[in-house]
Amino acid sequence: MSRDYYSVLGVSRDAPDDEIKKAFRQKAKQYHPDANPEDAGAETRFKEVNEAYEVLSDEEKRAAYDRFGPNWRQYQNPNGDSPFGSGGGAAYTDMSDIFETLFSGAGGRRGGHGGFHTRADFPRAGQDIERDVQISLREAYEGAQRIVSKDGRDIKVRVPRGAASGTKVRLAGEGHPGYNGGAAGHLYLVVQVADDSQFERKGDDIHVDVKVDAMTAMLGGEAEVPTLARPLRTRIRAGTQSGQKLRLTGKGMPKLRKENEYGDLYARVMITVPTPLNADQRERAEALRASLR
Repeated sequence: MSRDYYSVLGVSRDAPDDEIKKAFRQKAKQYHPDANPEDAGAETRFKEVNEAYEVLSDEEKRAAYDRFGPNWRQYQNPNGDSPFGSGGGAAYTDMSDIFETLFSGAGGRRGGHGGFHTRADFPRAGQDIERDVQISLREAYEGAQRIVSKDGRDIKVRVPRGAASGTKVRLAGEGHPGYNGGAAGHLYLVVQVADDSQFERKGDDIHVDVKVDAMTAMLGGEAEVPTLARPLRTRIRAGTQSGQKLRLTGKGMPKLRKENEYGDLYARVMITVPTPLNADQRERAEALRASLR
């Protein structure tokens, strides 16, 4: 390489070892290919930083470079030793330790002699795929089944009870193929629950309107409440007001992946009045109204 090693690391020619090491850490992390997957020039700059540190972190090699410049390697002995004495290879060991610290768990590995391999050199898992699948609210309550076509195959998929919009169902290994022998990605079905004309879902709870006649609301009695399972009879207290909500514990949606756990159902009372009234009914209603004043 022809660039000045000190310029590559951004340090002065009299920079101490700790400053050189600190600059290398920053530059190596900045230009590492895994951190710049869309920058084709990052790998070249990363190699420049690697080479510059290899030389400047070694006392003998740095002395040779300071004396002879870019052609310092030509003045080495045939066995590769510096004319200023032994000590070559210290930078490699140090670099390996730094790479281990900087990129441990980030997809990189050290190669032989302290070299560094990028993630592209090793098996890599394939990318995941996402597809939307729409179900009704009742299917979300009961559980649903769908057939997904993939690579000419039909795959039967079970959407679990209690699924909500955004719930993901994973089909392991049905995503894009892996790279260099890596495992295939996964296929995720992203559930979308359609709105229902009768029931409104809020989390695991269900809200529904229930009609109650005026006399039952005044005097008390029973009313039929629709649920996603089957209609239920519930008690109406005397004096119940329109808009009042009745709570039916455990009659809402099944909780996702929680066996035998359910949300609640809230029935909003909608008071109805008989119409039309015949003459006798109207007379009685007028008498009742007068008595309540």
